[in-house]
Amino acid sequence: MTDKGLIAIAAGIAVCAGLGTGIGEGIAASKGVEAVGRNPEAESKIRTMMILGIAMTETVALYGLLISLILLFVY
Repeated sequence: MTDKGLIAIAAGIAVCAGLGTGIGEGIAASKGVEAVGRNPEAESKIRTMMILGIAMTETVALYGLLISLILLFVY
């Protein structure tokens, strides 16, 4: 294999970080909806914490995308 092929494989692996974050965000959203269903009065607190957690999780996917773009266009 050439160096370009190995770099493309590494970029593909870096993008796979989005799989785990997607699953985690789905679980967080489902648990947030479940919590609001159980306690509607706490909806604003639950929503705030859920959005904060999902935003922090999303950064992992963005870092994976950034690394893959750097690998593809810099090397």
